[in-house]
Amino acid sequence: MSVTRLKRKNRKDKAKSARRRTALKTQNFKPVAKAVDIEKIKESFKKSA
Repeated sequence: MSVTRLKRKNRKDKAKSARRRTALKTQNFKPVAKAVDIEKIKESFKKSA
């Protein structure tokens, strides 16, 4: 008995892991916060309070 790898199963497994990888990447994605004026934001909170 020879051992053969099922091609369809191999493709399915690779696609499943690729979907999982991309899902984890999107979950961990954090946008870069740049050019944020902290003082302006603090003033806006004071105005609303």
